[in-house]
Amino acid sequence: MTPLLDWGIEVILRWQRFSPTLDTPFRVLTWTGGAAFYILLLPLLYWLVDRSTALRLTLLFLASAYLNAVAKALLAQPRPFEYDPRVLMLSSATGGGLPSGHAQNAVVLWGYLALRWKKRPFTALAVALIVLVSLSRVYLGVHFPTDILGGWLLGALCLTLFWRYQGTLAALWGRLPFGAQIGGGFFLPAVLLTLYTEPTGDAFIAAAALAGMAGALPLERRWVRFRRVRWGWPVVASLAIGLGGVALLYLGPKALLGEVASLAIPRFLRYSALGAWVIFGAPWAMARLRLAVLDTPCSVCDNSQGM
Repeated sequence: MTPLLDWGIEVILRWQRFSPTLDTPFRVLTWTGGAAFYILLLPLLYWLVDRSTALRLTLLFLASAYLNAVAKALLAQPRPFEYDPRVLMLSSATGGGLPSGHAQNAVVLWGYLALRWKKRPFTALAVALIVLVSLSRVYLGVHFPTDILGGWLLGALCLTLFWRYQGTLAALWGRLPFGAQIGGGFFLPAVLLTLYTEPTGDAFIAAAALAGMAGALPLERRWVRFRRVRWGWPVVASLAIGLGGVALLYLGPKALLGEVASLAIPRFLRYSALGAWVIFGAPWAMARLRLAVLDTPCSVCDNSQGM
């Protein structure tokens, strides 16, 4: 790998000749590929745009994030600024560098939306965002070009497999009894934590959020049957409820518990509660306040995931 990493260093140093002029634009681009951006974007898609698309995309995204974190831990490749002191560290980054999580996230998210919506202008925008977010990681000195390629390849693999089998998986899951959906949805992601237990890692966060979402989804399908927020003033009220809950669950435990919030069990409960809030809690509140459009109740499909 040494020749490839040395070549990557030369590429990074060429780009960093434009620092600090391009620092801010590339930091903004890299923010759009990070966790904070997706914590905002995915709930907004779920509540306001297309529930089914957002649900499937979120499940794919979290599974992909888990695989990325595990791959980084196994490969344990250094970051460019760790490998060569000439490289400027223009953004924070921890853990291994290969494969790039930002590059993989961009392929999974924007690639899935492009496949789902099939609009040429949006597809062009999606491709541009994948390239620019990935390039920002090289410019900022936190990834080698080979890390980007690895992220693209793993992201494309996750996207291809999920796109091909998503209908089959949803149908199989929908045939399970109600209790099995709740228990399986919660405990299967939790089992993944036995393979990767670092509570500060992205894999832990992804598995915990996935447990909360998957466990709450059957409850939402039986008792809420949310479709989307009503247009007009209900959008403002719904976003205040939904994002207020996200902020409370994301920031509240840190403020109340301090360092205790970073321990494994509190962190798992925090992120699983966040996933359950987005899928069930916020839609339930929106429905109770008549802010949401609901699906027609269906007595013969209570066990369906509605994906």
